[in-house]
Amino acid sequence: MSKSIADLRQEYSLQRLNKTDAHPNPFEQFTVWFDQAVAAKLPEPNAMTLATATPDGKPSARMVLLKGYDERGFVFYTNYKSHKGQQLLANPWGAIAFWWTQLERQVRIEGQIEQVSAEKSDAYFHSRPQDSQLGAWASEQSQVIDSREVLEQRLQQLKKEYETKTIPRPPHWGGFRLIPVAIEFWQGRPSRLHDRLLYQRTEEGSWMIQRLSP
Repeated sequence: MSKSIADLRQEYSLQRLNKTDAHPNPFEQFTVWFDQAVAAKLPEPNAMTLATATPDGKPSARMVLLKGYDERGFVFYTNYKSHKGQQLLANPWGAIAFWWTQLERQVRIEGQIEQVSAEKSDAYFHSRPQDSQLGAWASEQSQVIDSREVLEQRLQQLKKEYETKTIPRPPHWGGFRLIPVAIEFWQGRPSRLHDRLLYQRTEEGSWMIQRLSP
């Protein structure tokens, strides 16, 4: 490498995040930032890191796509038999993180996990492109396979099978919702003295906002 990894750094100075300017509802604040990420034409602004853990606490993380959110929580879809699916079913707590580089912003969300309704999973599944629907059947996600050809052959078989039929949602595929107990908004600032606002849900169901030291 021509430059040491330790020397890679960037000074953040685009914007600031004041408690007085933040919306008292974290979902409304998220909407403001998410809409700005979309307006800035960032690549896949709905891409997020999803962290899960086994019942004995062994963590893992991967990128997934946010497919919807409201006051109930943040929704994504996956194969329930995948590593993340099995971990979430056994230990229904998770964390997600968004990183919008060009805006020098990060959002971290922690909370409990629940499965979305079968009706909601059905509706989203049938809104997907046909090849994506078939892919959910073709892939035994996270399982060892002999070669790429195994997937391609399976996909071709499914295309013939469902050429003139509606593709049903696989019973092992559907949505999860992360119900937040904490949401942190992070805005990069000079000298690594970043702005951090933490929203925490109270026992009464309202939200308390605190500024964190960077």
